[in-house]
Amino acid sequence: MKIVVGDRNVLPHREQFESGLPADAEVVWCVPFDESRVIDELADADVYVGGKFSAAMGAAAPNLRMVHVAGAGTDNVDRSGLADDVQVCNTFHHEQSIAEYVVAATVMLRRKFLQQDRALREGRFVTAVYDPTIAQPLSLSGARIGFVGFGHIGRRTWQLFQAYGATGAAVTGSGRAPDEGLEWVADAGGLTRLADFADVVVVSAPLNEHTRGMIGADELRRLGEDGILVNVGRGPLVQEQPLFDALSRDEIAAAAIDVWYRYPGPDGVGEPSSLPFRELDNVLMTPHSSGVTHHTFVGRVADIASNISALGPRAVER
Repeated sequence: MKIVVGDRNVLPHREQFESGLPADAEVVWCVPFDESRVIDELADADVYVGGKFSAAMGAAAPNLRMVHVAGAGTDNVDRSGLADDVQVCNTFHHEQSIAEYVVAATVMLRRKFLQQDRALREGRFVTAVYDPTIAQPLSLSGARIGFVGFGHIGRRTWQLFQAYGATGAAVTGSGRAPDEGLEWVADAGGLTRLADFADVVVVSAPLNEHTRGMIGADELRRLGEDGILVNVGRGPLVQEQPLFDALSRDEIAAAAIDVWYRYPGPDGVGEPSSLPFRELDNVLMTPHSSGVTHHTFVGRVADIASNISALGPRAVER
């Protein structure tokens, strides 16, 4: 069995990964990712492990049986070059790390630590202790958290928020959610109600034709000037221009954006948006890193190795 790996996040766990594979496995590491080299190696490969899979890669892999993404999303897998029986798999294990990010980002933004840090570097103590025009910031006690999507990420995040004394509600595709102590749950028709309810909106819904652009100018306006948006789902779930406008006009207090509208090539260099979010002082910008921890990838690597082992040997054609 030949396995081609093109994901650099798996490499730190190489020993764990290879020890979990069948004894006859041959692993070819194409890290950093180089599509031309990957295409050469796919000619006789059984499995490809990586986040990006193009139509050209599929056309070059007549014997491929599995494409395994080392993450949750398969939206960068072009299936047009794949045979119908090729398995496309994903893996999770990021819910703890992302939940930590959401809560930490919320505290940082709600308490205005970003602005305080920047001001103190210039010698200014920007706090209500020294400036009576500055309101005392709010803790998470009694904060209303609105979840757009309530899968494994939303549930784990809510468990952490509950420990701080927050209250919560959720909008889900089905209009249902496990009994986790939320005040209410609604389907997508309840998005306006959620924006009116929430002090903090956490976006972790999947991106599809029904959810793309689901949060726009009206929802952001209803979130209000004290409201905070945290997007750990996909960038286009939130309309790009309305989000920039709401932040630049202080129509909402702040946002933590971990998922973007543009992504770079393998060198990691590129603008995340056509709009200058970097110029705003009320935005925490992170490079899709909320789930990237050692903890996450230990679990993912174990899943990937297990799923590859479950393929078994290739059937012999007669």
